[in-house]
Amino acid sequence: MAALTVATPSDRAIVMKRSFDAPCHLVFAAWTRPELISRWYGAKGWDIVDARIDLRVGGVWRFVWQGPGGATMASGGVYREIVTPSRLSYTESFDDHWYPGEALVSHDFAEQGGTTTLTTTHLFASRQARDLVILSPMARGVAEGYERLDDVLATKGMR
Repeated sequence: MAALTVATPSDRAIVMKRSFDAPCHLVFAAWTRPELISRWYGAKGWDIVDARIDLRVGGVWRFVWQGPGGATMASGGVYREIVTPSRLSYTESFDDHWYPGEALVSHDFAEQGGTTTLTTTHLFASRQARDLVILSPMARGVAEGYERLDDVLATKGMR
């Protein structure tokens, strides 16, 4: 299992990197198809119960999760850049605004020898927002979601 790396290269950015044993087009599809993202995106115990994706520049996305004890969480944004299957960029804001402002999220997908390395950059409005996210269980949740993604990518229907 590949490890997730998390870095803070600037006062407003978080960069996460992780490799997947799957070709780039499959990892990209897992980020852009509602029926796939619903199977993996989120920490253990948090499942997407509603995923809407209008995959076009200017299109809107929205995810709603249900977690322990019936808790809910939702986020959404607008797609800024789509280069299939190598780059995806969008804004992200949570309904409960647990950090101020919105983030610009960019995913870069690079394949070598059937392995895809995903580099995700979150750019926040301020250092305060970035620090709130770093102090949250975000890294654990992302790592758990990526473990679930490994399972989805390994299923027969994905290959």
